[in-house]
Amino acid sequence: MTRQIHFNAFDMNCVGHQSPGLWAHPRDRSWQYKDLEYWTGLAKTLERGVFDGIFIADVIGYYDVYKGSNYHAIHQAAQIPVNDPLQLAAPIALATEHLGIGITASTSFEHPYSFARRLSTADHHTKGRVGWNIVTSYLESGAKNIGQGGLRRHDNRYEVAAEYVEVLYKLFEGSWEEGAVVRDREKRIFTHPEKVHEIGHKGKYFDVPGYHLCEPSPQRTPLLYQAGASGPGKAFAAQHAECVFVAAPTKAILKSYVADVRRQAAAAGRDPRKLLTYNLVTVIVDETDAKAEALFREYQQYASYDGALVFFSGWSGIDFGQYAPTDLVRKVETNAIISVVENLTEGDKSWTIEELARWGGVGGLGTVFVGSAATVADILQEWVEETDVDGFNLAYAVTPESFEQVVEFLVPELQKRGAYPTAYRPGTLREKLFGGGPYLPSNHLAAQYRDIEAVKRRQAAQDSDRPREAAEA
Repeated sequence: MTRQIHFNAFDMNCVGHQSPGLWAHPRDRSWQYKDLEYWTGLAKTLERGVFDGIFIADVIGYYDVYKGSNYHAIHQAAQIPVNDPLQLAAPIALATEHLGIGITASTSFEHPYSFARRLSTADHHTKGRVGWNIVTSYLESGAKNIGQGGLRRHDNRYEVAAEYVEVLYKLFEGSWEEGAVVRDREKRIFTHPEKVHEIGHKGKYFDVPGYHLCEPSPQRTPLLYQAGASGPGKAFAAQHAECVFVAAPTKAILKSYVADVRRQAAAAGRDPRKLLTYNLVTVIVDETDAKAEALFREYQQYASYDGALVFFSGWSGIDFGQYAPTDLVRKVETNAIISVVENLTEGDKSWTIEELARWGGVGGLGTVFVGSAATVADILQEWVEETDVDGFNLAYAVTPESFEQVVEFLVPELQKRGAYPTAYRPGTLREKLFGGGPYLPSNHLAAQYRDIEAVKRRQAAQDSDRPREAAEA
């Protein structure tokens, strides 16, 4: 049986997302990121192409590692200016019926109690089509600008994230029982107060004693995305994520990643096939191979050398501006995205700084596939067969052109091969992707917080045992 491939559109509420400099291309409309018409028009195109969703990246902060300043980031609009992604959920939902809406939000920069309300609101407004991409943030500039002084160490960020999502699970899953809201006009009861519970969370990083402010949304906990490829990131994904994004530049790296995260998910008691993996790629497709290659060369003329190195410096934490173009990329321990450095320094390929800038000028961290629909379809199916990846997070070179051409040329070719869906399943985003119910399954970590009173009793018992254990020691 031919395996079906999943697509997400990878975008950001900014100008230069993954292909710095291509905002100058005459057909690019990324500068219209401020206009709802851009987003609703793109969403309709993606739904016509039966994409799983639009995945909207985000950063809090700016890229100031390259040459020790943010000059080139601002000059080339390299993810600055950047607007809030969550505010796009409602207009996209109004313009579409099925398209999922993945929103990136960091556990580092917003308190979980207020964020839980914003996320539940989005899930209500989209009728259960919103997902949360859980990130821990990697930009020092963001941490400094909200008064943290600097970024936490990489592994510690995941420790904070684990408690952050625990708070959210308690609020989403345990605070309001099923049947708490009855809206009984005759008895004049809107909600049964005895079925709404304080979560009583007192942890290492967060104290959240009270009730969730929102009644349960269609998914309770919105669909969970995660994009961590380091050791701690994979362990976190195996515990929590339903959809995982990775930016593996080779099939060998991707195959190893997918196998490892599925193995860890199984060890956590989860069904490893219920964890969808998407690899970041940019697809440049046209009627023929020759036309696609010509389009790729046209795009390359607009790529920004400085803009590409702004991104790689920010992602990796290494200032590539201090090296000559012919110097080789070498592994340096940093506090940014560890997997970026590992992927560039492992394997047979040695990168010069100039090669890195040229490679990242179109597509950023992702591999670029160029060709006719048949050629690209062959490549995608080969990657799926050889790596066990479920699908691809498609970045654009020129927007919305890159997405329009995928829908026009590539999607019909894959559908003809039986390798791509022709329609959506009904229901929430979780139901569309996995075919079960709207809530997280019982084998997910979040399920243990559904009886919040039992959770509080267990915690109280543990707390009472600690003084006795300390005295015995």
